[in-house]
Amino acid sequence: AFGFKFGGEPGKIALTLFRMIAVAGITWYIVDLARKNAPKGLLISFALILAGAIGNIIDSVFYGVIFSESSGQVAELFPATGGYGKFLHGEVVDMFYFPIIEGHYPSWFPLWANEPFTFFRPVFNLADSAITLGVTIILIFHRTFFQKEKKSVPEISQKSNDEILN
Repeated sequence: AFGFKFGGEPGKIALTLFRMIAVAGITWYIVDLARKNAPKGLLISFALILAGAIGNIIDSVFYGVIFSESSGQVAELFPATGGYGKFLHGEVVDMFYFPIIEGHYPSWFPLWANEPFTFFRPVFNLADSAITLGVTIILIFHRTFFQKEKKSVPEISQKSNDEILN
């Protein structure tokens, strides 16, 4: 989730379990949408969200078991001493960082005068990008995706109009 930490060890397990429940729910919803002939764009959007959630689950469930610690070095796959963590205790690997603007707040700026700032500081991964793209597409096209069908009004024939007026 863009490099955010959540509640230590219990938070890590809770987040992984939440992701697993979310994957089951999203999978069920995609199947239901497909049965109802939902727009392809909506199905693709939820598929992106599902793929991102699965990617983050793979990281958090297995990476601690199969990789060595990587702080300041390249991680080793299947180290002889074992991985850096236990099952469900892996780190989600965030590898993208695009600081757009780096600088300092001006001296007249309230609260943070002369403090350094970075615009767009999140560190994220491909799974986060897929989730964000899927949600963004749904938000942009929600009216198209969730448009209610208009009920047609039956036409009244001329004869019935004449009968009503007489």
